[in-house]
This record gives sequence, C-alpha cells and structure tokens, in this order.
Amino acid sequence: MAALPSHRHDGERRDGVNAVQLLVTWPALLWLAWWLGERAQAWGLPRVSLYVAVGLLASAVAPAPTWVDGSVLVLLAQLALTLVLFELGHRIRLRWLRTNPWVAAAALLQGLTLFVLLGWAGAWLGLEPEVRWLLAAVAVAASPASLLRVVNDLRAGGQVTERALHQAALLSVLAVLLVKVVSAYWFASRASDWAAALLAGGYALVASVGLGVALAVVLGVLVRGPFAAPVVPTVGYALALVWLTVVADALKLSPLLAALSFGVMLRARQTLAAAVQRDFGTLGWLLGVFLFVYVGSRTLWPALTEPGVWAVAALVLAARLLVSVGFNAALAWPGGVGVRKGVLTGVALWPMSALTLLLLERSAALGVVPAAAVLHELAAALLWAELLGPVVTVWALRAAREASAALPPPPDSAG
Repeated sequence: MAALPSHRHDGERRDGVNAVQLLVTWPALLWLAWWLGERAQAWGLPRVSLYVAVGLLASAVAPAPTWVDGSVLVLLAQLALTLVLFELGHRIRLRWLRTNPWVAAAALLQGLTLFVLLGWAGAWLGLEPEVRWLLAAVAVAASPASLLRVVNDLRAGGQVTERALHQAALLSVLAVLLVKVVSAYWFASRASDWAAALLAGGYALVASVGLGVALAVVLGVLVRGPFAAPVVPTVGYALALVWLTVVADALKLSPLLAALSFGVMLRARQTLAAAVQRDFGTLGWLLGVFLFVYVGSRTLWPALTEPGVWAVAALVLAARLLVSVGFNAALAWPGGVGVRKGVLTGVALWPMSALTLLLLERSAALGVVPAAAVLHELAAALLWAELLGPVVTVWALRAAREASAALPPPPDSAG
C-alpha cells in the first residue's frame, strides 16, 4: 500500500490537535461562565450577562467547535430555549389576558409598529427589501430566556413582572409568525418555490401549535397525581420537551412555538406543573449556561468593523426601547396600572438575544437566504442587547420594587 503523503499526515495531525483543544476549551469555558455567574452576585450583575461575556471569549478562542456537528449545537440551543418557553408558557394566564385585554393590546401594537417602522426605516440605511423586512420581523422578538432567568434570580413578582412576562410571550409568538410570513413571501416571490412557501408559512405555524397542544393533552392525562419528589415530574416534562424539540426539528416545524403552546395548553387545562423544579433544576441550569455562552459565541466580529452595522444597531435598539415604553405608558391607565409601571414594563422588555439568533439560524437552515445577511446586520445590536439587556431588566424590576435587594443563589432541588 502506498504511503500517505506527508501533507495529509500533517492535516490529520492538525485536525486531531484542534479537536483536543476544543474538547478541553469549551467545557472549561462553560465552567468559567458558571463560576463568573456566581461571583456576579457580589457585583450586583445578572448571571446572564456574564454567561454571554464568556461566550464572546469563546468566539475568539474557540470560534468553530468542529468536533461537534454544528447542527447538534443548534439543536442543544433549541432544547435549552424550549425549556424556557415551556416554563414561560405555563405562567401565561389566558383568563387574565381576556379580563385585561390592554396587556395583549400593548404587546401586539408595539410588535406590529416595530415591524413596520424597522421595515420602512431600513430602506434609509440601504438594506435590501428582503433583508430589512426579515430583520424587522426578528427584531420584534423579546428575550424570554433572559427575562425569565432574571425574574427567577430576583424572585421578582408584581404587575411589571407579570406584564413583562406575558408580553414577552406574545411578542415571541408574533415574531415567529412574522418570520414565517416574510420567509413564505421570499420563497414565493424570489425563489418561485410555492411548495417551500407553504411549508415555511401555514404548515409550519399550524403544525407547530398542533404538536404542542397534542402533547399537552396526552401529558395532561398521564402526568397527574402526587409525586414523591419534584425530580420525578421534572424528568418527565424534560424528556417530553426533548422529544418535542427533536420531532419538531425533523418535521421542519418551530420547536419554540410548539414548546410555548405546550406550556400554555397545560396551564389552560389546569394541569399543574408546580411540582416541577424551577428552571428545570440542574438540567435547566446547565442548558441555560450553555445557551447564553452559545449566543455570545455566535458574535460575528468582522461585522462589528462596519459602520453600517452600528447604524442598524442604533436604529433597532432605540426603536425597541421607545416603541415598547411608548405603548406601555400610553395603555397603562386603561390596563390598571400607573404610567410609571407602564414605562418600567417597556424598559424590562428591551433585551433581545437567544430567540432572535435561533430564529435566524433556523431560517437559514430552512433555505431562507436573506437570514445570513440579517444575522450579519444585527451583529452589533445583538452584542449590546445580550450584554446590557439583562442589566436593564434588573434595573427595571428593582425600580418597580418587585425584586429582592440581592440576586439569590440558584434554586435547590425543592424549587
């Protein structure tokens, strides 16, 4: 047998060294993120911001974890976010939204206004129509992962907290709907692919919600009665969400919308998940650290050298803050709270990170070509929203006097 060329041996050796480096580096970075997050309590900073900061370090020292298929990382990130959206969905009180429709009205009005405003203003920055409308759609999304983690860390509760959580859920659903509509239009008009347009639009939306509702009905029957320990139902719901994520991904559906529908339906059927550990216990905590490190690691550093990217960041972040604060302040009195709490609700909704990133990565994986360009244009906006967004939310909840004086330690097994 002929000997392998020396350059082939060198290439294989370099690949092996890189694999070993990444196998060592990424677990070490995840541990560093956890450690810094715990130390952040003494500094008065939210854990989430430190996790993202370590993710930025990961993007520099280990930017391409080639020892794992990239799709596996995305699937893990989706699983982490589905746990969050399930927990958020189970906190949504549909009866309250029907009793006080101004909460939902504020979310829908700010989401639609933000979509139209950014889609129109993007033309001033020279963005192509398919890029700016997809950018406007994903910019509607709140950051349920950051918001819920901060709320749980602070053990916050009150009008601002509940309004922010409910509006975050509604804005997330609206963002998914708008992304599907824009994607369907792109497939139909640019790619002339009506089958793909139908797949990206109506099929994905209806089937995603249907999958989540069906799973809630089945588990509503099976997961009942007392349990010896909180770990038992936690494992059951977690395994159900693993199944939901994998199946939805395989069927080209939205695991995020399915998980939110799953949680909302369980709450509507009064199937209590109160015995489940908060943040899904150790599993949720571990995946949460990974999620935010992953989000930070996806930072596109070359894009940050472009002035146009910073102009987009200024537009998106200013519009998100002003529109959210404006509508929540305007509808505060009809909704039963003072203007000050309306303003603080809008401020608490400012962050965006994981959901926006995963929506774009999911769209790119499904063949929506403009998604890569949108991810490039949003690089600076995501950077600031990821790092400063949780800090802004902490400030808003403390200003509303709905948070404890210090960030407490993570929950124990009793939740």
